[in-house]
Amino acid sequence: MLTAQILMPHKERIKKNAYLCKYKAWSLRYIYLIVLTMPKERILLCLAHMSGNEMKFIQEAFDSNWVVPLGPNVNGFEDDLKRFVATTSGDCQRSAGLENKEIVALSAGTAAIHLALLACGVGPGDEVMVQSFTFCASSHPITYLGATPVFVDSETDTWNMDPELLDRAIADRIKKTGKKPKAIVPVYLYGMPAKIDEILSVAAKYDIPVIEDAAEGLGSRYDGRICGTFGHYGVLSFNGNKMITTSGGGAVVCPDKDSKNKIMWYATQARESYPYYQHEAIGYNYRMSNICAGIGRGQMTIIDDHIAHHRHVQALYRELLSDVEGITLHENPSPRYDSNFWLCTITLDPSLRIKGQENAYGEVVKGTVGGAAGVTRATSNVHTDCEPNTNVEALRIALDAAAIESRPLWKPMHKQPVYASSPAYVNGVSEALFAVGMCLPAGPYVSDDDVRYIVDTIKENIIR
Repeated sequence: MLTAQILMPHKERIKKNAYLCKYKAWSLRYIYLIVLTMPKERILLCLAHMSGNEMKFIQEAFDSNWVVPLGPNVNGFEDDLKRFVATTSGDCQRSAGLENKEIVALSAGTAAIHLALLACGVGPGDEVMVQSFTFCASSHPITYLGATPVFVDSETDTWNMDPELLDRAIADRIKKTGKKPKAIVPVYLYGMPAKIDEILSVAAKYDIPVIEDAAEGLGSRYDGRICGTFGHYGVLSFNGNKMITTSGGGAVVCPDKDSKNKIMWYATQARESYPYYQHEAIGYNYRMSNICAGIGRGQMTIIDDHIAHHRHVQALYRELLSDVEGITLHENPSPRYDSNFWLCTITLDPSLRIKGQENAYGEVVKGTVGGAAGVTRATSNVHTDCEPNTNVEALRIALDAAAIESRPLWKPMHKQPVYASSPAYVNGVSEALFAVGMCLPAGPYVSDDDVRYIVDTIKENIIR
């Protein structure tokens, strides 16, 4: 006889299909059969989750006719973020100066990196040291300014910029070009804090400003301090798949009000103080709209809940994958690191066999993989010279068939054709991780039942 326990793994599906509630007289058996015949609702990597407070702020924007890239919501969102980044936890002794941090809300995280580079004086002919193991938004803005990205590989603990390799790379660039790089851009990959102490030490040695790309690391902490507050500038993202969202948007964490004013000037067309528009520098239209900022203000009411949820999902993956030989969950290297686990990431031992592995890369992928946005250009090639192992691709395909979104790790930028001529200092770490790693769902809509289903699907596709 069927019981409520049998329905338990499907309770989220029943909850999301509220029309069933009208039929309480139906037997559990009948409901169970209906649930089993429903199309499986796709489990996404990280889907935006509204708090319920967003509409209040959006309505205020409409009621007051503040629907432009400035206004009370923009100011309020910046104030909310300013308070958030100034918080510390644990035995943090490094809060000096956090109260002086200022925030500029912008239309995208990419815009934030662009303006932070500009504020550091980056221009044509300059070089910028940037992490190779990252998304293209970390490096593309360097090229917008006519500068050259110099890629630095990762270390194995955090998967982020290797400080020792960074030191050697800077020394070599100075020797080869006769001048030092204009900035250093480490990244908090999938939310994991970098070895920022060591990176800052190298930066101080050469007197080079650090721009922290914390787009994936909102709420992550190092030694109890929020990531994005250590360097000269920090960069945040509020894209639709990040820890909180403004639909699309980003922000720059600035060291003081003067720096904030500089960023804001560039973000609002770089206008001089005349009664007409006078431009003596190139500016940009990068400010966040008052409507999007209203979404952000509502999201700030649940940011702590979102961070806690991602860490809970990581802990559940840890428990459920602990006995799965050949799969390793990427974890905080030590108590100094406190990742938000924006996405939970695993690596597969090359010897691990997955069902259908012999057919991996059997046909050209059509459309996007991991993230529904954007348009891809069709290709006739199945392979590139740097790609995940066949067992990783086979598992991705198996998860996709089970209505689970996953994707490979970021392909290192130094292996991207568009950067074939850019200098790169590599040690093989990012290429090795790209070959064996993948991202699993972790967002606010990912339930405990979803995590169990994901892990069960992984186990079912391992050949023993």
